[in-house]
Amino acid sequence: MSPRLGRIGIWRPAPFLTGAVGAETAAELEELGYGTLWVGGSPSADLDVVEHLLAATTRLVVATGIVNIWDSPADTVAESFHRIEARYPNRFLLGIGAGHREAVGAGYVRPYTRLVEYLDELDSAARPVPLDRRVLAALGPRALRLAGERTAGAHPYLTTPEHTRRAREVLGAGVLLAPEHKVVLESDPATARAVGRPPVANPYLRLVNYTNNLLRLGYTEQDIADDGSDALIDDLVAWGTDESVAAKVTAHLDAGADHVSVQVLTADGADPRPAYRRLATVLPL
Repeated sequence: MSPRLGRIGIWRPAPFLTGAVGAETAAELEELGYGTLWVGGSPSADLDVVEHLLAATTRLVVATGIVNIWDSPADTVAESFHRIEARYPNRFLLGIGAGHREAVGAGYVRPYTRLVEYLDELDSAARPVPLDRRVLAALGPRALRLAGERTAGAHPYLTTPEHTRRAREVLGAGVLLAPEHKVVLESDPATARAVGRPPVANPYLRLVNYTNNLLRLGYTEQDIADDGSDALIDDLVAWGTDESVAAKVTAHLDAGADHVSVQVLTADGADPRPAYRRLATVLPL
């Protein structure tokens, strides 16, 4: 049985979730009512950061968004999964994905085929990872279909509610769909875009899997060029009043998502926890 993610979770890169700050963040998110904490930024195969966060909480689900299949041997990941499952039953969801061609370099060949092979390896490990305890980073129709066939569902990253609508059509009913969406709690357009544009433009508007997905959604080369048009940035990064940001996040739920992982962006890397507190009052936790 898949863990109960709740309707809204928080996405945060792994380096920010270690040590006391990570434990305090996880505990506060649980107290605020968020269902899941997503560990981004390709956590290592030992999954120690996941166990660290689970130890600091009592009911919060922790998910990876995502373990990179090129860097993390499937047998090691499977053993890590079962170590965590034994200590914290049904509170961990394993998200896996193929990462980016540009980051891996020459070794990044046939990513779809490698995804299939990796899922086979998780199935054939000494202690397999159950299908309903893993999700796949998926953007295009082929990867989405694989997610629906071989995992509990899909965890798309850097998408829009329109992508969520299309993804639900591909996946059909009863398959988990848990997109990520970035937010900036700022009502001034120029200020909000100044915070939201850099982490979208670099690296994602320079990575072919993301740009191809945006083109499939109807954005143009001009939208993608020069660090992204205002219209594109506004669609990928929700900003405005707390209530309007919440409405943009929940638009994914209206479009067919089961869960949305919210990534809060802040100016100069400021602590996002005040934003988590504000959002907890307006999101349907």
